Amino acid sequence: MGMHNPPHPGGIVKRQCLEPLGLSVTRAARGLGVTRQALSELINERTGVSVEMAIRLSKAFGSTPETWLGMQMAYD
Repeated sequence: MGMHNPPHPGGIVKRQCLEPLGLSVTRAARGLGVTRQALSELINERTGVSVEMAIRLSKAFGSTPETWLGMQMAYD
C-alpha cells in the first residue's frame, strides 16, 4: 500500500468551497474579510492556513478552526 500526501487546505477551499458555490476569488475574499491576494495565495497553495484564516473559513464554510488547522498541520 503506497503512501499519499495529504492535500493542501487551499486546494480544498478552492475545490470544495469556492467552486461548488460559484464564488470568484474576489467575492469570496470580500466575504471572508481578507484581501484577494491573501485568498489567492492560499487557494494556489503558496501559503498556509493561519489561525485567523482558519477562524474565517470555519465561519464562512463550516467545520471548526481546529479542522482547518489540522489539515494544514497534516499537509506540513
